[in-house]
Amino acid sequence: MIYTCTLNPSVDYIVQVDELRIGELNRAMKTATFPGGKGINVSRVLKRLNVDNTALGFIGGFTGAFIEQQLRQEHIQFDFVKVPGDTRINIKLKDGKETEINGQGPAILPEHEEALMQKISALSEDDILVLAGSIPSSLSADVYHRMMDKAKKANVKVVVDTSGPALKRLITNQPFFVKPNHKELSELFDTSFYSKEDVIVCGRRLIELGAENVIVSMAGNGAFFFNKEMTLFAEAPKGTVKNSVGAGDSMVAGFLAAYTSGKSLETAFAYSVATGSATAFSEDLCTKEKVEQLVSEVKVTHL
Repeated sequence: MIYTCTLNPSVDYIVQVDELRIGELNRAMKTATFPGGKGINVSRVLKRLNVDNTALGFIGGFTGAFIEQQLRQEHIQFDFVKVPGDTRINIKLKDGKETEINGQGPAILPEHEEALMQKISALSEDDILVLAGSIPSSLSADVYHRMMDKAKKANVKVVVDTSGPALKRLITNQPFFVKPNHKELSELFDTSFYSKEDVIVCGRRLIELGAENVIVSMAGNGAFFFNKEMTLFAEAPKGTVKNSVGAGDSMVAGFLAAYTSGKSLETAFAYSVATGSATAFSEDLCTKEKVEQLVSEVKVTHL
Protein backbone atom coordinates (compact mmCIF):
# COMPACT_ATOMS: atom_id res chain seq x y z
CA MET A 1 0.00 0.00 0.00
CA ILE A 2 1.15 3.55 -0.73
CA TYR A 3 0.65 6.01 2.11
CA THR A 4 0.91 9.75 1.54
CA CYS A 5 1.54 12.09 4.44
CA THR A 6 0.54 15.76 4.35
CA LEU A 7 1.44 17.59 7.54
CA ASN A 8 -0.09 20.89 6.42
CA PRO A 9 -3.01 20.17 4.07
CA SER A 10 -5.30 22.85 2.70
CA VAL A 11 -8.50 23.65 0.96
CA ASP A 12 -7.43 25.28 -2.30
CA TYR A 13 -9.82 28.04 -3.38
CA ILE A 14 -9.23 28.97 -7.03
CA VAL A 15 -10.56 32.36 -8.11
CA GLN A 16 -10.34 33.55 -11.71
CA VAL A 17 -10.90 37.24 -12.52
CA ASP A 18 -10.64 39.19 -15.74
CA GLU A 19 -8.15 41.65 -14.26
CA LEU A 20 -7.13 41.89 -10.61
CA ARG A 21 -7.64 45.47 -9.37
CA ILE A 22 -5.89 46.02 -6.05
CA GLY A 23 -7.96 48.06 -3.59
CA GLU A 24 -11.15 47.72 -5.66
CA LEU A 25 -14.12 45.36 -5.87
CA ASN A 26 -13.30 42.34 -8.05
CA ARG A 27 -15.93 39.92 -9.34
CA ALA A 28 -14.96 36.33 -9.95
CA MET A 29 -15.52 34.92 -13.41
CA LYS A 30 -15.01 31.38 -12.14
CA THR A 31 -14.29 29.67 -8.82
CA ALA A 32 -13.40 26.13 -7.77
CA THR A 33 -12.53 24.43 -4.49
CA PHE A 34 -10.26 21.38 -4.11
CA PRO A 35 -8.61 19.43 -1.31
CA GLY A 36 -4.97 20.49 -1.38
CA GLY A 37 -1.52 19.82 -0.02
CA LYS A 38 1.30 17.97 -1.76
CA GLY A 39 0.61 14.53 -0.30
CA ILE A 40 -3.12 14.82 -0.92
CA ASN A 41 -2.40 15.79 -4.53
CA VAL A 42 -0.26 12.65 -4.85
CA SER A 43 -3.13 10.57 -3.42
CA ARG A 44 -5.66 12.07 -5.83
CA VAL A 45 -3.48 11.49 -8.89
CA LEU A 46 -2.60 7.94 -7.80
CA LYS A 47 -6.30 7.13 -7.56
CA ARG A 48 -6.90 8.60 -11.03
CA LEU A 49 -4.20 6.23 -12.24
CA ASN A 50 -6.08 3.34 -10.58
CA VAL A 51 -3.63 2.96 -7.69
CA ASP A 52 -5.20 2.52 -4.25
CA ASN A 53 -3.55 4.48 -1.45
CA THR A 54 -4.20 5.96 1.99
CA ALA A 55 -3.80 9.64 2.92
CA LEU A 56 -2.30 10.47 6.32
CA GLY A 57 -1.73 13.80 8.06
CA PHE A 58 -3.51 16.34 10.24
CA ILE A 59 -6.91 17.92 9.57
CA GLY A 60 -9.39 19.94 11.59
CA GLY A 61 -12.61 21.92 11.53
CA PHE A 62 -15.07 22.50 8.70
CA THR A 63 -12.28 22.69 6.14
CA GLY A 64 -10.91 19.34 7.30
CA ALA A 65 -14.41 17.88 6.98
CA PHE A 66 -14.53 19.19 3.40
CA ILE A 67 -11.26 17.41 2.58
CA GLU A 68 -12.59 14.13 3.98
CA GLN A 69 -15.84 14.53 2.04
CA GLN A 70 -14.02 15.16 -1.22
CA LEU A 71 -11.62 12.26 -0.76
CA ARG A 72 -14.53 9.99 0.09
CA GLN A 73 -16.25 11.02 -3.16
CA GLU A 74 -13.06 10.14 -5.05
CA HIS A 75 -12.90 6.76 -3.25
CA ILE A 76 -9.57 7.60 -1.61
CA GLN A 77 -8.86 6.03 1.78
CA PHE A 78 -7.67 8.29 4.59
CA ASP A 79 -6.59 7.97 8.21
CA PHE A 80 -6.05 11.52 9.44
CA VAL A 81 -5.26 12.72 12.94
CA LYS A 82 -7.94 15.24 13.98
CA VAL A 83 -6.67 18.47 15.53
CA PRO A 84 -8.42 21.52 17.04
CA GLY A 85 -8.80 24.47 14.72
CA ASP A 86 -9.46 24.62 11.01
CA THR A 87 -7.32 23.25 8.21
CA ARG A 88 -5.96 26.23 6.27
CA ILE A 89 -7.46 27.76 3.13
CA ASN A 90 -5.07 28.66 0.29
CA ILE A 91 -6.33 31.22 -2.23
CA LYS A 92 -5.05 31.13 -5.78
CA LEU A 93 -5.98 34.22 -7.81
CA LYS A 94 -5.74 33.94 -11.58
CA ASP A 95 -5.88 36.90 -13.97
CA GLY A 96 -3.46 35.77 -16.64
CA LYS A 97 -0.85 35.55 -13.88
CA GLU A 98 -1.24 33.51 -10.73
CA THR A 99 -1.12 35.01 -7.22
CA GLU A 100 -1.17 32.76 -4.18
CA ILE A 101 -2.22 33.59 -0.62
CA ASN A 102 -1.53 30.67 1.71
CA GLY A 103 -3.40 30.57 5.00
CA GLN A 104 -2.05 29.56 8.38
CA GLY A 105 -2.61 26.00 9.52
CA PRO A 106 -3.88 24.96 12.95
CA ALA A 107 -1.57 24.41 15.91
CA ILE A 108 -0.53 20.78 16.29
CA LEU A 109 0.11 19.56 19.84
CA PRO A 110 2.66 16.90 20.88
CA GLU A 111 -0.09 14.32 21.41
CA HIS A 112 -1.26 14.79 17.81
CA GLU A 113 2.29 14.36 16.55
CA GLU A 114 2.63 11.17 18.59
CA ALA A 115 -0.68 9.84 17.19
CA LEU A 116 0.67 10.24 13.66
CA MET A 117 3.95 8.57 14.66
CA GLN A 118 1.97 5.55 15.83
CA LYS A 119 0.32 5.29 12.42
CA ILE A 120 3.74 5.38 10.76
CA SER A 121 5.00 2.69 13.15
CA ALA A 122 2.15 0.43 12.01
CA LEU A 123 3.35 0.38 8.38
CA SER A 124 4.94 -2.82 7.13
CA GLU A 125 7.41 -4.12 4.57
CA ASP A 126 6.34 -3.53 0.93
CA ASP A 127 4.51 -0.33 1.94
CA ILE A 128 5.63 3.00 0.46
CA LEU A 129 5.46 6.24 2.47
CA VAL A 130 5.38 9.61 0.68
CA LEU A 131 6.51 12.54 2.85
CA ALA A 132 5.36 15.63 0.99
CA GLY A 133 5.21 19.34 1.68
CA SER A 134 6.31 21.78 4.35
CA ILE A 135 6.53 21.22 8.09
CA PRO A 136 4.11 23.39 10.14
CA SER A 137 5.84 25.68 12.64
CA SER A 138 4.03 24.03 15.56
CA LEU A 139 5.72 20.69 14.82
CA SER A 140 9.26 19.75 15.77
CA ALA A 141 11.74 20.46 12.96
CA ASP A 142 12.91 16.84 12.92
CA VAL A 143 9.44 15.32 12.53
CA TYR A 144 10.14 14.00 9.00
CA HIS A 145 13.47 12.59 10.18
CA ARG A 146 11.78 10.65 12.98
CA MET A 147 8.99 9.44 10.68
CA MET A 148 11.56 8.22 8.18
CA ASP A 149 13.48 6.39 10.90
CA LYS A 150 10.33 4.54 11.99
CA ALA A 151 9.41 3.69 8.39
CA LYS A 152 12.86 2.41 7.43
CA LYS A 153 13.03 0.18 10.52
CA ALA A 154 9.98 -1.59 9.05
CA ASN A 155 11.65 -1.78 5.59
CA VAL A 156 9.18 0.74 4.19
CA LYS A 157 10.33 2.60 1.06
CA VAL A 158 10.28 6.35 1.74
CA VAL A 159 9.63 8.99 -0.92
CA VAL A 160 10.61 12.59 -0.12
CA ASP A 161 9.03 15.60 -1.83
CA THR A 162 9.95 18.59 0.30
CA SER A 163 12.62 21.29 0.16
CA GLY A 164 15.11 23.30 2.17
CA PRO A 165 16.69 22.03 5.40
CA ALA A 166 14.17 19.18 5.71
CA LEU A 167 15.21 17.78 2.32
CA LYS A 168 18.91 18.21 3.06
CA ARG A 169 18.60 16.25 6.29
CA LEU A 170 16.48 13.45 4.82
CA ILE A 171 18.82 12.75 1.90
CA THR A 172 21.39 11.16 4.23
CA ASN A 173 18.69 8.71 5.44
CA GLN A 174 18.78 7.07 2.00
CA PRO A 175 15.24 7.71 0.70
CA PHE A 176 13.99 5.47 -2.10
CA PHE A 177 12.94 8.42 -4.28
CA VAL A 178 13.40 12.21 -4.16
CA LYS A 179 11.87 14.75 -6.55
CA PRO A 180 13.11 18.33 -6.21
CA ASN A 181 12.56 20.85 -8.97
CA HIS A 182 15.58 22.70 -10.34
CA LYS A 183 14.99 25.73 -8.09
CA GLU A 184 14.82 23.57 -4.96
CA LEU A 185 17.97 21.74 -6.07
CA SER A 186 19.90 24.98 -6.59
CA GLU A 187 18.79 26.26 -3.17
CA LEU A 188 19.84 22.97 -1.59
CA PHE A 189 23.42 23.46 -2.77
CA ASP A 190 23.36 27.27 -2.57
CA THR A 191 24.27 27.69 -6.23
CA SER A 192 22.85 28.80 -9.57
CA PHE A 193 22.36 26.72 -12.71
CA TYR A 194 23.58 28.07 -16.03
CA SER A 195 23.41 24.85 -18.02
CA LYS A 196 22.05 21.30 -17.95
CA GLU A 197 25.53 20.14 -16.98
CA ASP A 198 25.19 22.15 -13.75
CA VAL A 199 21.95 20.35 -12.96
CA ILE A 200 23.59 16.98 -13.65
CA VAL A 201 26.43 17.71 -11.22
CA CYS A 202 24.02 18.53 -8.38
CA GLY A 203 21.62 15.72 -9.27
CA ARG A 204 24.45 13.18 -9.10
CA ARG A 205 25.48 14.73 -5.79
CA LEU A 206 22.09 13.71 -4.31
CA ILE A 207 22.88 10.11 -5.25
CA GLU A 208 26.29 10.37 -3.59
CA LEU A 209 24.65 11.75 -0.44
CA GLY A 210 22.32 8.76 -0.17
CA ALA A 211 19.21 9.09 -2.35
CA GLU A 212 18.42 5.93 -4.32
CA ASN A 213 16.44 7.48 -7.21
CA VAL A 214 16.15 11.18 -8.07
CA ILE A 215 14.02 13.11 -10.55
CA VAL A 216 14.81 16.80 -11.04
CA SER A 217 11.97 18.58 -12.82
CA MET A 218 12.53 21.72 -14.90
CA ALA A 219 8.95 22.54 -16.00
CA GLY A 220 8.80 22.94 -19.78
CA ASN A 221 12.53 22.30 -20.11
CA GLY A 222 12.17 18.61 -19.30
CA ALA A 223 13.50 16.53 -16.41
CA PHE A 224 16.48 14.44 -15.32
CA PHE A 225 16.52 11.02 -13.66
CA PHE A 226 19.49 9.82 -11.61
CA ASN A 227 20.47 6.66 -9.77
CA LYS A 228 23.76 4.77 -9.30
CA GLU A 229 23.40 2.98 -12.64
CA MET A 230 22.19 5.69 -15.02
CA THR A 231 21.45 9.31 -15.84
CA LEU A 232 18.44 9.99 -18.07
CA PHE A 233 16.96 13.11 -19.62
CA ALA A 234 13.37 13.49 -20.82
CA GLU A 235 12.01 16.22 -23.04
CA ALA A 236 8.66 17.54 -21.82
CA PRO A 237 5.62 17.11 -24.10
CA LYS A 238 4.44 20.28 -25.83
CA GLY A 239 1.19 21.89 -24.75
CA THR A 240 -0.50 24.95 -23.26
CA VAL A 241 0.12 25.34 -19.54
CA LYS A 242 -3.17 25.99 -17.75
CA ASN A 243 -2.29 25.03 -14.21
CA SER A 244 0.97 24.95 -12.25
CA VAL A 245 -0.62 23.63 -9.04
CA GLY A 246 0.11 19.97 -8.44
CA ALA A 247 2.30 19.30 -11.47
CA GLY A 248 5.29 18.29 -9.35
CA ASP A 249 3.09 16.16 -7.08
CA SER A 250 1.67 14.51 -10.19
CA MET A 251 5.19 13.56 -11.26
CA VAL A 252 5.66 11.72 -7.95
CA ALA A 253 2.34 9.91 -8.44
CA GLY A 254 3.11 9.01 -12.05
CA PHE A 255 6.48 7.53 -11.13
CA LEU A 256 5.02 5.47 -8.26
CA ALA A 257 2.04 4.28 -10.29
CA ALA A 258 4.31 2.92 -13.01
CA TYR A 259 6.93 1.55 -10.62
CA THR A 260 4.43 -0.34 -8.43
CA SER A 261 2.84 -1.88 -11.54
CA GLY A 262 6.18 -3.51 -12.40
CA LYS A 263 7.40 -1.12 -15.10
CA SER A 264 11.11 -0.36 -15.44
CA LEU A 265 12.62 2.73 -13.86
CA GLU A 266 13.10 4.24 -17.32
CA THR A 267 9.43 3.75 -18.14
CA ALA A 268 8.39 5.02 -14.69
CA PHE A 269 10.43 8.17 -15.41
CA ALA A 270 8.58 8.67 -18.71
CA TYR A 271 5.24 8.24 -16.91
CA SER A 272 6.36 10.75 -14.28
CA VAL A 273 7.06 13.41 -16.92
CA ALA A 274 3.83 12.63 -18.78
CA THR A 275 1.75 12.83 -15.59
CA GLY A 276 3.24 16.15 -14.54
CA SER A 277 2.63 17.56 -18.02
CA ALA A 278 -0.93 16.22 -18.09
CA THR A 279 -1.71 18.17 -14.92
CA ALA A 280 0.03 21.31 -16.21
CA PHE A 281 -2.12 21.15 -19.37
CA SER A 282 -5.38 20.71 -17.37
CA GLU A 283 -7.54 22.99 -15.21
CA ASP A 284 -7.41 20.43 -12.38
CA LEU A 285 -5.20 17.41 -11.74
CA CYS A 286 -4.63 15.09 -14.69
CA THR A 287 -6.76 12.23 -15.97
CA LYS A 288 -5.45 8.76 -16.77
CA GLU A 289 -6.47 9.21 -20.42
CA LYS A 290 -4.41 12.40 -20.74
CA VAL A 291 -1.37 10.71 -19.18
CA GLU A 292 -1.60 7.75 -21.58
CA GLN A 293 -1.90 10.17 -24.48
CA LEU A 294 1.22 12.12 -23.49
CA VAL A 295 3.52 9.29 -22.42
CA SER A 296 4.17 8.35 -26.05
CA GLU A 297 5.43 11.93 -26.61
CA VAL A 298 8.05 11.72 -23.85
CA LYS A 299 11.47 11.05 -25.37
CA VAL A 300 13.92 9.60 -22.84
CA THR A 301 17.64 9.57 -23.61
CA HIS A 302 20.56 8.01 -21.73
CA LEU A 303 23.36 10.42 -20.90
